Amino acid sequence: MIFDNRRCELGEGPLWHPLRQQLFWFDITAKTMLSQDQTGPRQWLFPEMVSAAGWVNADRLLIAGETGLFLFDLITETSTPLCPLEADIPTNRPNDGRADPQGGFWIGTMSKTEAPGTGAIYRYHRGEIRRLYNGISCPNAICFTPDGQTAQFTDNAHGRVMRVALDAEGWPKSDPQVFLDLAAQGRDPDGAVIAADGVLWIAEWGSSRVASYAPDGQILRAIGFDAPHTSCPAFGGPDLTTLYCTSALQGMDNSARTRHPHAGKTFAALGIAKGQTEHRVIA
Repeated sequence: MIFDNRRCELGEGPLWHPLRQQLFWFDITAKTMLSQDQTGPRQWLFPEMVSAAGWVNADRLLIAGETGLFLFDLITETSTPLCPLEADIPTNRPNDGRADPQGGFWIGTMSKTEAPGTGAIYRYHRGEIRRLYNGISCPNAICFTPDGQTAQFTDNAHGRVMRVALDAEGWPKSDPQVFLDLAAQGRDPDGAVIAADGVLWIAEWGSSRVASYAPDGQILRAIGFDAPHTSCPAFGGPDLTTLYCTSALQGMDNSARTRHPHAGKTFAALGIAKGQTEHRVIA
């Protein structure tokens, strides 16, 4: 079903806030964060592109912007800078990101023109931001296993979902290994989330679906949505069994946009699987 009728050029970064019981997401190129609350649709316009968030407490989010990470107060609607993020590379922007079980926040960057290999993946943790991986073209699928021992991510340019072991503080302790090679299947991996049972749910750009893969890489099922470019899933709802999914109009010409009137909207599928509670960022 359609959760929100607003059409995003590049919908991304859905976050279910466990304290507010509220979904937040982004239209990256529109520099906008969207949500719904008891009063209806909400949105906030920022001076730069924003793409992903983590929750800090009931009223504050950590948000990734073009020039840095910042704290955003949902009550006063004011921003407080936290740390720079490629502020010296104006041709880049943030993309996929997610909080990890140790209280950190992973965020990927990429070229605004999709120039290959110009992005990176970073981790913010307790006041420190560290670059983890260079040469990234389009970072996505950042997510974490329920035991907190493994991170997963992809570079869309290669179509492979990678996984890497984490130490007790949440830093990578080995080289990433290939978990899924979706390029071999003709699929384009985008945003992802891992459910409470360890199953990966990943949006496959251009395939109108979110597919689930077991920890051994076996495909289990796929949930279809009425939009060609599904971009990122999130579990939410009172019992965390609703699968939300953002989508995008990006890359679709006027004819395609007319043929797919729900493209760019945000969807919800009920009773799909049990998600993890999104982790709190320690800011």
